[in-house]
Amino acid sequence: MSFDSLGLSEKVLTAVAAAGYREPTPIQSGAIPHVLERRDVLGIAQTGTGKTASFVLPMLTLLERGRARARMPRTLILEPTRELAAQVEENFSRYGVNHKLTVALLIGGVSFDEQDRKLGRGADVLIATPGRLLDHQERGKLLMQGVEILVIDEADRMLDMGFIPDIERICKLIPFTRQTLFFSATMPPEIQRLADKFLQNPIKVEVARPASTAETVTQKLIGSGGEQHEKRAVLRQLVRSAVNLKNAIIFCNRKRDVATVFHSLERHGFSVGALHGDMDQHARTATLDSFRKGNLTLLVASDVAARGLDIPDVSHVFNFDVPHHAEDYVHRIGRTGRAGRSGEAVTIVSSSDQKSLAAIEKLIGNAIPWSEPLPETGEEEGEPRRRSGGDRRRKGERPEGRSDRAEGQGNRRRDRGESRRHAEPVEAIVDAEEAPPPPRAPRAPRPERERPKAEPVSQAAPERNRRRRDPEDRDPPVIGLGDHVPAFLLRPVRLRKTKIDDLAETLDEEAEAS
Repeated sequence: MSFDSLGLSEKVLTAVAAAGYREPTPIQSGAIPHVLERRDVLGIAQTGTGKTASFVLPMLTLLERGRARARMPRTLILEPTRELAAQVEENFSRYGVNHKLTVALLIGGVSFDEQDRKLGRGADVLIATPGRLLDHQERGKLLMQGVEILVIDEADRMLDMGFIPDIERICKLIPFTRQTLFFSATMPPEIQRLADKFLQNPIKVEVARPASTAETVTQKLIGSGGEQHEKRAVLRQLVRSAVNLKNAIIFCNRKRDVATVFHSLERHGFSVGALHGDMDQHARTATLDSFRKGNLTLLVASDVAARGLDIPDVSHVFNFDVPHHAEDYVHRIGRTGRAGRSGEAVTIVSSSDQKSLAAIEKLIGNAIPWSEPLPETGEEEGEPRRRSGGDRRRKGERPEGRSDRAEGQGNRRRDRGESRRHAEPVEAIVDAEEAPPPPRAPRAPRPERERPKAEPVSQAAPERNRRRRDPEDRDPPVIGLGDHVPAFLLRPVRLRKTKIDDLAETLDEEAEAS
């Protein structure tokens, strides 16, 4: 089957041929005809099989008729991350080279003003993350009554990771007669029920079993201790011993672990970059561009890089942490082995990861083979270990994740002049720990200072000083007012007569008279 038989326009076919594609993938051949018929589509396929082109190509054909009005986009594409949104924009630029369509990208981390100007000119295609889209809508800069096609990419992530309220709110702002397209690599039953709320009589295009992995990816497991420094040592051995490693993505579960692994690999001389959700958007874009161009060999990332990023020539994927959600494993290893290429995915497993590993093997329907243990190199001894607050660190040991500023202050406190921005080789650290300390030169005796003479005790408070020296020699406590009584206490008290007193006197007089 060729693209000519799918019903695409001549402009789109010319752009596809210029991009070097001759035959559509199974998800493209199954979804594109139904999208052109204005049907709701639920597409499920393995990652890396061309799901993005499955809705970009037919949308370009449908948008050739009509014109966008100011602040009223004709189509809306929702993405869970900024990187995916920017990647979809690149696909529209590539395949829409023969079209005069306006594409607006609404993502966080960039200025509102430029996005407002694009919306003011009118956008045929609006690509956005839910949060930034609702920000523009609340400011009155965006009207969505003219949306004809709604695309929710990575539907399981959009619905499963806290986007449900935003998606429901956005769907209420869009006309009911819209066309809705869902695309994802995994679709668990509970997510399927949520998707049914937004789709009207959909066509389900499933070209592979849900949550299946590509056959071109070789999967392995390797054991490690539960400590972080042991896992980092295993990771370094895996990278050094990998066969035909061109570049690799290293996935961590937490953002703080991304920073820790990045600094560890950087100190050991690897060409490495970091990518996680707390980074500035410009830094994230620059890191991805450097990795795509080959300026970086390793990329330590959170699951923000696990969904849909099109980096076609990744040779290896290393899971530093076993993902908590089994579906994330499918997306992570899908970064390698794309477009028919071969790839390798290695997961570091500790004793606490057995439950998560069992869920992954149940989801993909296969048991992942274990790799042979790596030879002991003793390298982990040179890796700084985290200690509790009460433990003392060895002299010269650098705590993991310590900033350069704090480290410099610690060096000045220890009166040490050398810089510790780069870690010393492991052999040098081990030799320094095993070698006896050098003998110290005897210190010269300090000159005796003339002690200041004691000042004489003030005569103003001799009694106080005497009591301080002898606490038992004190005067008896004073009780009452002493020998002298104030004169006002010796005056007689004159009681004031009241009506009761007058009445009593009158009764007494009458009694005496009778």
